[in-house]
Amino acid sequence: MKAIRRFTVRAVIPERLAPLAELAANLRWSWHEPTQRLFAEIEPLVWRDTDHDPISGLGMVTPERLDELAADEGFVARAQALRDDLRAYIAEPRWYQGIEEQKPTSIAYFSPEFGIASALPQYSGGLGILAGDHLKSASDLGVPLVGVGLLYRSGYFAQSLTSDGWQQETYPVQDPDGLPLTVLREPDGTAVTVTLALSEDRTLNARVWIAQVGRVPLLLLDTDIPENADGLRFVTDRLYGGSGEHRLLQELLLGIGGVRAIKRWAELNDQPAPQVFHTNEGHAGFLGLERISDLIGIGLSFDEAVQVVRAGTVFTTHTPVPAGIDRFDRSLIESYFTGDLLPGVATSDVLALGDEQANGGSGDVFNMAMMGLRLAQRANGVSVLHGAVSREMFKGLWPGFDVSDVPITSVTNGVHAPTWTDAMVAALAEGTLGTTDTSAADWSSPSLTDDALWSLRRDMREQLVQDVRRRVSSRLRSETPTAVVPGWIDDLLDPDVLTIGFARRVPTYKRLTLMLRDPERLRRLLLDEERPVQIVIAGKSHPADDEGKRLIQQLVQFSQDPQLRTRIVFLPDYGIAMAKNLYPGCDVWLNNPLRPLEACGTSGMKAALNGALNLSILDGWWDEFFDGENGWAIPTADNATSDDERDDLEAAALYEMIEHQLAPRFYERNEAGLPERWMRMVRHTITTLSPALSADRMVREYVERMYLPAGAMETTLTASNNQGARDLAVYKARVRQAWPGVVVAHVESGGVDEVPQVGDVLRLRAYVQLGELSPEDVAVEVVSGVSEPGGELTQVRTEALEWQQSSRTGSPDDSLEYTGSIVLDRAGGFGYTVRVVPRHPHLIGPAELGLIAVAEG
Repeated sequence: MKAIRRFTVRAVIPERLAPLAELAANLRWSWHEPTQRLFAEIEPLVWRDTDHDPISGLGMVTPERLDELAADEGFVARAQALRDDLRAYIAEPRWYQGIEEQKPTSIAYFSPEFGIASALPQYSGGLGILAGDHLKSASDLGVPLVGVGLLYRSGYFAQSLTSDGWQQETYPVQDPDGLPLTVLREPDGTAVTVTLALSEDRTLNARVWIAQVGRVPLLLLDTDIPENADGLRFVTDRLYGGSGEHRLLQELLLGIGGVRAIKRWAELNDQPAPQVFHTNEGHAGFLGLERISDLIGIGLSFDEAVQVVRAGTVFTTHTPVPAGIDRFDRSLIESYFTGDLLPGVATSDVLALGDEQANGGSGDVFNMAMMGLRLAQRANGVSVLHGAVSREMFKGLWPGFDVSDVPITSVTNGVHAPTWTDAMVAALAEGTLGTTDTSAADWSSPSLTDDALWSLRRDMREQLVQDVRRRVSSRLRSETPTAVVPGWIDDLLDPDVLTIGFARRVPTYKRLTLMLRDPERLRRLLLDEERPVQIVIAGKSHPADDEGKRLIQQLVQFSQDPQLRTRIVFLPDYGIAMAKNLYPGCDVWLNNPLRPLEACGTSGMKAALNGALNLSILDGWWDEFFDGENGWAIPTADNATSDDERDDLEAAALYEMIEHQLAPRFYERNEAGLPERWMRMVRHTITTLSPALSADRMVREYVERMYLPAGAMETTLTASNNQGARDLAVYKARVRQAWPGVVVAHVESGGVDEVPQVGDVLRLRAYVQLGELSPEDVAVEVVSGVSEPGGELTQVRTEALEWQQSSRTGSPDDSLEYTGSIVLDRAGGFGYTVRVVPRHPHLIGPAELGLIAVAEG
């Protein structure tokens, strides 16, 4: 029999244990190890079996045990001290408060998913984990962030496997009352409701839940409420689920409803409205339209409102391929915006923002990334390589400009060290190096011996082995409750064997089964008597991706061979709880995507924080951080004639490296039984990568390079009743209208001999026609660099030419004269050209308007 309704009954906590409730309500416990130790002390097995969820755990503790703890003066004192520490953490000034320059008082961070803790399953993979780490580091640094997302009643999905290895999905329904959430309420106690006026007289309503992530509030919108018609109650049912229209409704709610939720939250809590809005991928792009509608409501035109919104918006793209971008039928967008959804905003203006034709796309499609880039003055990819890929992918929005001019920079992702660094690593750092901040510890210190570090690595490997055995045993018992757990489980993995980890989402480009390209060779590596290897694998395929499911099935079936099953294992239902033992317990983290399809990838970062070495294709973050001593780079077969040949070549390189480099280095021991060369690499990895891969570094970069400039520009444009925005809109309209009249009429050069030499000075004179524009409206520049065989310039540099005011009159073609010079400071091929671009103090780069006039050859 099934229940007609399910809900969570929370435990009654004795008054003396009231600090436990306050500690459990703030998700800081998910990365604060002393608080975790306190909760684990209550009932260790419950803490383990609930995947470290204090709210669920407290509900499973008997009243007798709670009374026993309430009578324990030492436990009560520790709980009170940790409660006081949490309050101080929330209130005290931190890094951000020490910034002396003008800074935003509030920053909104929008993401479709947030991976913070197993207790709040609102994530599918790397994008959500990154968003969770962003919030955690923002909290640690004191950045005044407010997160915004959706509350999915069934989250992503729970993964199980059939006997033949086929992925099956289930969607456990989450009860918000059993999660670390509170309802945002009006002064009269009623729940705040956000409302969107949809097409066909439908209204979408959402309740606002709050998860407190340290100092950062995370607002989550939930449509499963009585105010909605049945069909709309399920808008927030599943993460990335449903049809195209279902997905559109989720994104309308996230963007438009999210802005409305923040406004009401700020009013109720007497907090400032955000000055900066950070869109984590295009899913939340509609937030810009809601803000435009608000500004139109106070008297600005659409174009003026766009300037304000652009100034204060940061857009982060995470996809390296067009197929990864959300795109909707143009007619579907039109149907939703022809109505009262956004007062004052014309449907034609909305459609123009998402038009992808300038970038070579379809006229029948609305592209969320195009809208995101058009509504954000600052945009970035998530690694140096991904920034370059993104500039190439979106260059059509800035026609005529070199790819290097495309205004998309990069901020390489990072991971939250206190979350992903094992407690044993932190304990060793505290006991030996005098700090629990593992990202700042001096891991090169001679006080830390190789023996201690090697023992740590062995202990974490042992921890992983025990966790894997427990998970496999539990799965077998759940599948056949009356069966006896087979004896081979006790031999599953070996804490003294070289352990390779591979865990991530399973789209085809990540090549889960590249290791199976030559099954017999892999078998020999796993079963080598002197230098064996073992592999732990996990990952989920999207429910609609049958090809990804087939890859999982192939690997599972391979691992079921009785000779191999103790050396290779696939763990279903990959998530945060599993990952926290998997990353530290592996000696090597494997990553073999098709380059350059990995935007960043952060699993290898988390492994590196614990002293694991990376074995990876030079893609994503590894492309910029690999130095030859922190792991290995798998050569890419870029010249292969087919996908099959490429896979064969790269798999062969993978086998070669494991057999002839990794295994020998791991198993070669000195007289004390230590692998000296391996330990040098471990120490080097944890020393050099811990600070660089930290999410604290990432968030500081966002603050210094994105949030502070965006906040300053927003302040400038909104001052004096938005006068800066009004002036900028007038300038842009005037320049766009007049630009066809801008021409580089003629360029003259001199000052160098017939055979130029390094050190010569090339003098230039350019004659430019500006039509209806004035010299103050533009910049005339010489662009020079290495001239490639096809005439393209690389390694370019740009220098301004100066207008010679005396030339303004008297020129027969009304040209203006500009002059300047270039020092020839390097040998080899050289070339130059002259260009004209718009110039205005509120533009942050020459390509911002996408307008350019270049000298004809």
